[in-house]
Amino acid sequence: MLSNNTQADTQADNTVVDSRIATRRKLLTSLIAGSGAFVLAACGGGGDNSVADSVADRWRKRNTGSGASPATPASSASSASATTTASAPAAASSTNAASTSTAGTIAASSFGVKADGKTNDRAALQAAIDGSVGQILVISGQVRMDTTGLKLRTNSHIRFASGASIKLLPHNADIYQMMLIEDVSNVIVENAYLDGSKELNSASGGEHGMGFSIIGGQNVHLIAPTTINTWGDGIYINDSQTKKNTPTYNLLVDNHKADGCRRQGVSIISGDTITFNSPVWQNINGTAPACGLDFEPNDNSAVFKSITINSPTTANCKGGGINVWFGSLPGPISKTVTIAINNHVDTTSQGGSFAVQGLSLNGYIVNGQISSTNPKWKYPLIVEQWDNNGPRINVQNPTIVKS
Repeated sequence: MLSNNTQADTQADNTVVDSRIATRRKLLTSLIAGSGAFVLAACGGGGDNSVADSVADRWRKRNTGSGASPATPASSASSASATTTASAPAAASSTNAASTSTAGTIAASSFGVKADGKTNDRAALQAAIDGSVGQILVISGQVRMDTTGLKLRTNSHIRFASGASIKLLPHNADIYQMMLIEDVSNVIVENAYLDGSKELNSASGGEHGMGFSIIGGQNVHLIAPTTINTWGDGIYINDSQTKKNTPTYNLLVDNHKADGCRRQGVSIISGDTITFNSPVWQNINGTAPACGLDFEPNDNSAVFKSITINSPTTANCKGGGINVWFGSLPGPISKTVTIAINNHVDTTSQGGSFAVQGLSLNGYIVNGQISSTNPKWKYPLIVEQWDNNGPRINVQNPTIVKS
């Protein structure tokens, strides 16, 4: 837990997460062990600023113990070693075509960004973003800024030079968005290194401090982003909050690394055509759910269409590696879910490797498929309170690590 939390906050965070882990094992309704294929039609019965977010509220409700039903406990395994926390930006590289774009470049320093590791450069950097649309804005040095954050524009293209970073100055904020991509399109960010400075945050609670918030963004490409020590999520993905029926669409994230975030490496609240390639989400701890990746809709308007997670690694996530919770998804609008996770590795997360939970249709329609292919897990699949008529859960060729 974080040293700047109050004792009560620390105890509450531990109680929520530890209770959830224990509850999972009591409520476990299906296990995958060994190799082969497993298909489950179902089992069991049953924000930041203007951004609505039900994640915290859901876990508080779960901690009351409502809606639970007994089931077979999971088997345990010995602990694995911890992974190393990222401490400084390394020289970044990318083979993506964006890195060789022929668009003109302009240095953030030409807009007065000092990047001296102490000056609040937020206003100057925002001016640089506003003034470089259609060009490649190059950020160099050690940028520091306040929690007002940065708003990217349509046709923004930002490149972090080798060793460059943006780090929050000391603050007292449980809500911030370091880089906000909201209702804009055609955005590229290369080699970003965002440090949420949770060790410099004097807030005593909350969980809505994000590295990237992508809200109704269209055609967005993040290349090798690193998000560390955020108060909430490394990357938060949701629909537009001002344009009805406008999900984040066509988001590609290559080689994301989230390390030391308090709530999640990534939260996907809603999105259409989202792909992550080779992410690493590790050392997530501080406030529940504390997962590497959490799929969690706010309401029946959410979309989970054409979502692909390729070769993710989750490690030392207190709440679990990858979690799907669909308690708020059913409603008057019928939903078809398509989530495919390929080659997931998790051998160290205390809260489990992969969990699918919380769907009770109550006469509504949610169908489709949630698949995991060729996973390597410490703990078998966890399924809790999943309606028989919901999306199929399809696990192919799992390997359970015996340790």
